[in-house]
Amino acid sequence: MAVLVAVLLVREPRHEVDPGTVDVPRASPAEAAEALQAFVAAVGSGDADALASLAPAGDAGARERLAGIGATLDALDLQAVTARYVDQVGTVGSDGSWTGVAELTWQLGGFDAAPSESDVRVSFAPSGDGLGITGFGGGPADGPGRVPLWLRGELAVATAPGVLVLDDGSRADADEVAARVVEGVRVVRRVLPGWSSPVVIEVPATAADLDEALGAAPGTYAGIAAVTTTAGTASDGAPVHVFVNPEVTSGLRRAGAQVVMSHELVHVATDAARSPAEPWLLEGFADYVALRDVDLPESTTLGRAIALVRRDGAPDALPAAADFDTRAADLQARYEQAWLACRIVAERLGEQGLVDVYDAAAAGTPVGEALAKAGLPLGDLTRTWRTRLQDLAG
Repeated sequence: MAVLVAVLLVREPRHEVDPGTVDVPRASPAEAAEALQAFVAAVGSGDADALASLAPAGDAGARERLAGIGATLDALDLQAVTARYVDQVGTVGSDGSWTGVAELTWQLGGFDAAPSESDVRVSFAPSGDGLGITGFGGGPADGPGRVPLWLRGELAVATAPGVLVLDDGSRADADEVAARVVEGVRVVRRVLPGWSSPVVIEVPATAADLDEALGAAPGTYAGIAAVTTTAGTASDGAPVHVFVNPEVTSGLRRAGAQVVMSHELVHVATDAARSPAEPWLLEGFADYVALRDVDLPESTTLGRAIALVRRDGAPDALPAAADFDTRAADLQARYEQAWLACRIVAERLGEQGLVDVYDAAAAGTPVGEALAKAGLPLGDLTRTWRTRLQDLAG
């Protein structure tokens, strides 16, 4: 028996509903650009009150940060400051706050030969009829830009002839760093007497701030005492500064902290940040100069390299570029190996011979070719270096 099922469709009467107006916070590039231009104008006039007024009403933290930037302006002689709005990052918060990216330029008068440039995250929030600035930086590690140290707020600034120190710490800390730089300049000039360029040292408050100042992923420089690199986006002519990790250097003895600074100043003197030379030569030469007149036993200066040979045997080749990655295993041992290689070059060719090889490699000559031309083939250097490590390891 077939069963037939009938389905009755009943259509309800149609009713129109007025959804009304939904007020969704939106980013305003025009207002962001206006806030950035007000920031640039306040920096240009050195007006700390005008900078503080850019914070949204009631945001005491933002007001303090912006006023702090103003408090440091006279000591820094900031020039060529521009800020161009580029794009929005992420979504707008329910309170109307949002983050954008600005292309920022800046130059330290008397020290930087050209402006630095970098994309910088800027946080905005509603303020009156427009936008206020609440801060700089933040966001995911792979996001755009750096956070220049001078945007952190009030800094301690110390100077000496040809030396400028920006320290997100105490004035005593800044003065101590400046004294270290003055001594480091003397150390470098013993080997490179013709060097006379000015030096800028930046000391963030923490290792995390150092990562952010360099636009690096968190933890990249956690174990690094200092790094010499461009203050903004790397380019020909971009100013090169030394960035110090206070969490590492504060744990060093005075002599160790001085060696670190002298090492970095060799990089400044030779423009190592843009050099095509192999890392073992760049780092080994910097340590050669920094340790040249330091009286320490090899068990100290080569302690990690010796321990590595005892553990893994003598290496077959000089350290490769990957060995100098900031997170590479046995990084300090690789630095010591590089230093030993440069010491051997100086022993065989004389100190000026080492300088000549370094200069040739920095000018683009392959290091093997430069060594061979000087009378020390790379294979001979490697064999001597390997034997020395084996002898030291016992």
